[in-house]
Amino acid sequence: MGPDQHAQLDGFSLFLPFPSRVAVLLLAGFWGWGANLQYLQQNNIDILALIRYHTRQSVNQRPPHVSAYRLAGLLTFPLLLSLLVFWPVTHGSREWVESVDYIPQSYLFILFILLLLPFNRLSRSGRRRFLYTLRRISIGGLAEAQDGKFGDILLADALTSYSKVIADLVVTFCMFFNSETSSTSKPDRHCGFDLTIPLVIAIPSIIRFRQCLIEYVRVRRMGFQNGNTGGQHLANALKYASAFPVILLTAKLRNYSPFSFHGISEVTLNRLLCFFTFINSSYSFYWDVTKDWDLTLFSESRNDNEYPYGLRRYRHFSDQQYYAAIAVDFAIRFSWMSKFFPGFGWLSETEFGLFVLMFSEIARRWMWVFLRAEAEWIRNSRGPAPSDVLLGEYNDKLDTD
Repeated sequence: MGPDQHAQLDGFSLFLPFPSRVAVLLLAGFWGWGANLQYLQQNNIDILALIRYHTRQSVNQRPPHVSAYRLAGLLTFPLLLSLLVFWPVTHGSREWVESVDYIPQSYLFILFILLLLPFNRLSRSGRRRFLYTLRRISIGGLAEAQDGKFGDILLADALTSYSKVIADLVVTFCMFFNSETSSTSKPDRHCGFDLTIPLVIAIPSIIRFRQCLIEYVRVRRMGFQNGNTGGQHLANALKYASAFPVILLTAKLRNYSPFSFHGISEVTLNRLLCFFTFINSSYSFYWDVTKDWDLTLFSESRNDNEYPYGLRRYRHFSDQQYYAAIAVDFAIRFSWMSKFFPGFGWLSETEFGLFVLMFSEIARRWMWVFLRAEAEWIRNSRGPAPSDVLLGEYNDKLDTD
């Protein structure tokens, strides 16, 4: 590697190398899930019953969130250890950072080993359930309601928020096994074939797209009971499909050539990208608020005097938390517009900015889970919201014994 490649590394990359940044984002999901379990249980929402995760009851059994935190802590310890070795060895030197990429990269191998090997003390039952569910949904599969369909949907939706993190994970290994570069160099997000990274980013949306179609087919097989025509499943599928033009145009603009789009100018492609991104963000924000959370902000009943403006009748959280969630969801869904505002270009142009954006999306999904699980709990205990047929099987009540 030449000196020009060394100069590309900024201070943030010297302190937190690329593989370690990916690891931090992956671990955030484990810590976030523990927080989801703890806070939902405190608000009398049995998330384990919703996802049909039944554990053996015993006097000495730890609460679910404690086990989740314990697993997250055990997965975090090797990362901290690798950084405590990496920092003294490199001393902030660009040459050393790139030459000892095996130190931060080794943690990603350790992470997979800890998740895959059957260590009894590492929340074995939880890890097995996670890996089993991940295997089922990896091809767009979807369990029946009594077998944990809601858990499949939560995990698949979480993967859509992790799409760019997963792509960066692939890039780290691609760079690590490439003899001409280092995984701690400036990230080469073109590593591999031209369509490799765009395809990886698209896979989570493809998974949810197929799940929505599966739900629609199930509704048809049931004979459109109770007026449920399955239309919302098709509308939900369209929401995930709206991400595909964004992914394709983004990939093409990174390697722009006037011949690749039959002479269409780069300016025109950028305008198309903004248009499709706006459609995807608007559609997703509307769906979050109206369909996933059952809030009435965009419905005719938003002025109902029985509950605060834009919310709903039954609520487990404070009114301020719902309004804050709506504001945060909107801000992060449209964070891509930051590049049009002076002083915010660094968010999309620097590695630190990209890290902030990806971490923000993970935080948004973590927040989303609270209201999504709450809405599902209310649907099962009090019936679906008016004209809401998102999941379709409301006659299958929760077994809360």
